[in-house]
Amino acid sequence: MTDNYEDIINLPHHVSTRHPQMSMMNRAAQFAPFAALTGHSAAIEETARLTESQQELADEDSEILNRKMAYLKEAINEHPTISITYFEPDKKKAGGKYKSTEGQLQNIDDYNQTIVLKNGEAIPLKSILDIQL
Repeated sequence: MTDNYEDIINLPHHVSTRHPQMSMMNRAAQFAPFAALTGHSAAIEETARLTESQQELADEDSEILNRKMAYLKEAINEHPTISITYFEPDKKKAGGKYKSTEGQLQNIDDYNQTIVLKNGEAIPLKSILDIQL
């Protein structure tokens, strides 16, 4: 027996007449790693996702916001267009993110402590950082 496979080294590559040739994509998929921990990568991505903590308004900023709210209560029948920056808590982990929305004021719901826009969006008063009139 020869050590260097000299008896088969120069033979032509075999191509089956019965079976179609496997694509490179399928061939590579054979060697893909086995996902033994399903959901593990999703859990890592969720942990890596950053959230912000809600800022507490300074007394001066809180007073300005209260004046804007008083103005909005007086002008509620005019349905002014406003832009609100507010904190939206994350549903899965501590913290959240700041969002901005714009729309026409529909109502200020004192019972539920929300500002309701004409598009149906209700924003909790305690989450509001700023209102642009």
